[in-house]
Amino acid sequence: MNRKGFTLIELLIVVVIIGILAAIAIPKFANTKQKAIVASMKSDLRNLVTAQEAFFSDNANYAGATSATTQTNAATGAGGVVVFTPSSGNVLTLTYIDAAGWKATMTNPAVTGTPSNCGIFVGVAANSPNAAVTAEGSPACW
Repeated sequence: MNRKGFTLIELLIVVVIIGILAAIAIPKFANTKQKAIVASMKSDLRNLVTAQEAFFSDNANYAGATSATTQTNAATGAGGVVVFTPSSGNVLTLTYIDAAGWKATMTNPAVTGTPSNCGIFVGVAANSPNAAVTAEGSPACW
């Protein structure tokens, strides 16, 4: 008699091995979405620096607000509006300091862990939105 197939013990061992591998792998990838959102916040802040510098090149001043469609030039004060739209879900808070600097913070309600806020500044170090943001023009999260 020729019997082909696997015994119940062999199948159970394979299932246990797969379960152990899954228990190791799943926590490694659990916060991948959170990391991707934080990366998008940092990317948006870098893009904001580019938009602000282009605005500064035209106006010798930084913008105090953003718009998805229309740029408004202003030679003095925070009246200028730069064209910039953050990624979906990201919430930007832009603060005009003076003609030599500004700061911005980015949040996303989908981020539940730490870091949950990112920020950037241009100008003097006192413009920094948080102690974690130490380098001008370089986003950091806290």
